[in-house]
Amino acid sequence: MSILPRRFERIKNVLNCRMKNLTVLVEAVNKPHNLSAILRTCDAAGIFEANFICEKDEVKTYNSTAQGSQKWVKLNNHETKFSAVSELKKKGFKLYGTTLNASSTDYRHFDYSGNTCFVLGAEKWGLSDELISKVDESIFIPMTGMVQSLNVSVAASILVFEAIRQRQSKNLLPFNGEGLSPKEYQNTLFEWSYPELASIYRKSGREYPTLNHYGEINKVVNS
Repeated sequence: MSILPRRFERIKNVLNCRMKNLTVLVEAVNKPHNLSAILRTCDAAGIFEANFICEKDEVKTYNSTAQGSQKWVKLNNHETKFSAVSELKKKGFKLYGTTLNASSTDYRHFDYSGNTCFVLGAEKWGLSDELISKVDESIFIPMTGMVQSLNVSVAASILVFEAIRQRQSKNLLPFNGEGLSPKEYQNTLFEWSYPELASIYRKSGREYPTLNHYGEINKVVNS
């Protein structure tokens, strides 16, 4: 059964605004509520994928707070800090770690229009010393109250939408799918439109079929 045209158009409109050059890396945030809230922020901001450091692939985000965002934001699970940092830097990301130390700088003093990854830790402990030593810049969100830290999901929202604000002011936000490679765009479009069928194709090792303008699956003509 083909996807409804209105649903297909909605999916395309969302995918057209997705970007790969803005992401988050979350360490030791184990509460499903917080993880889900971060994921929801990523979805709302147009972030294509998020990163978590979690042993044994046990990221617990699927509660009511996510509002289904886990379907629309790709999750990259990393078992170690080293593998997470190594992979992100290999992809060209600059890492901004949220922490209060002598070298931390007000987050508003940086340009986030390039490949940007915000690195966040649990509210109680913050980022580990090991991870702090690997980020490119240490940043903090200034506050004037009695508390010295925000809920991690709130902090993630502030940072992510500052990056969105900067990019919007420079006309750098994607609006026609240019935030992804053509191949990744087409694959994701099929996965979002036909998730169950996409799973069957992946298990069989076959490439996804193409879709026409209405979201219908193009027939494969055997030569």
